[in-house]
Amino acid sequence: MLFGICNLSIIPVRLEPNDTTEMVTQGLFGEHFKVLEKRKKWSKIRFHFDSYEGYIDNKQYQEISEELYTAISKETPKYTGELIDFVTDQDSQLTTVSLGSRVPFYKDNTFLVRDAAFVYEGEILSIQQPKEAIVQMAFLLLNTPYLWGGKTPFGIDCSGFTQLMYKLCGHSLLRDASQQATQGEVLSFIEESEPGDLAFFDNAEGAITHVGIIMDNYRIIHAHGKVRIDQLDHTGIYNVDSKRHTHKLRVIKKII
Repeated sequence: MLFGICNLSIIPVRLEPNDTTEMVTQGLFGEHFKVLEKRKKWSKIRFHFDSYEGYIDNKQYQEISEELYTAISKETPKYTGELIDFVTDQDSQLTTVSLGSRVPFYKDNTFLVRDAAFVYEGEILSIQQPKEAIVQMAFLLLNTPYLWGGKTPFGIDCSGFTQLMYKLCGHSLLRDASQQATQGEVLSFIEESEPGDLAFFDNAEGAITHVGIIMDNYRIIHAHGKVRIDQLDHTGIYNVDSKRHTHKLRVIKKII
């Protein structure tokens, strides 16, 4: 078994081993994974954080030892807290890191990937926050454009948005909306929900395809075109700009 870590900022993870296929998610700096299959150009990987699988370019990650993989896995996660920041290597070269990138520390704010030592001196998020903090964190990404497979302030999809906000507050969510809907406790009514709970929405075939974070006063913040705030009722999401319902409510879940 091979192991790897993202040593670049925002790595596209694809459905198939081809640059032209769908980007299903992204690998942020510092995220580590198992390499399930390695080909000439592509590797199929499984992220440690959410067990999500996909293909990444072999030139866009760094192999690490099983020992380092295990050490990172056991460490309390530390995430960058700025929308955009940087790490510095031993040659004083900068690598940009986006919000929620992982910075594994081993000594004096330094961590090693093979022979490269990286230092990060920015804001660190590492303490579990209460559920209401998720909504406050979500305001950071207002107006971020929607991007299928995205999970950064430069572009994000609905489940990437909810996963990132929960992660920054010290809580784990799976990657896709349909997967996240399997977590937590079902609430019977909107009135039972609290800020930070999740609302899930389905399509005409009954498949869950959208998720958002519930706020107070029957509002919801979600990624649809951009990260935006709309109204939530028993029917679904009522878009405050188009004055119509855009998503049909399926279930409300209390995750924490």
